[in-house]
Amino acid sequence: MKNKIAFALIMGVITTGIISFTVILVNIGLKPKFLQIWLKSWGLAYVVGVPTILIIAPLIQRLVDRLFKQNESEVKSN
Repeated sequence: MKNKIAFALIMGVITTGIISFTVILVNIGLKPKFLQIWLKSWGLAYVVGVPTILIIAPLIQRLVDRLFKQNESEVKSN
């Protein structure tokens, strides 16, 4: 469980930082308060993103496992 939490925390920092930076840059450009706006948005995105990663990641992992298991079965039968 510690690994999953560490993964979510690190993945959250990286993904929310990159995505919030990009979206704000595209929408408002490099305005004088860009850094302040981005950090505020990044903080909010992080608070939402980490719990989302913790909840959604296992579901996605199961889906991917099923998809690849199904594909492996199809390949073996051909």
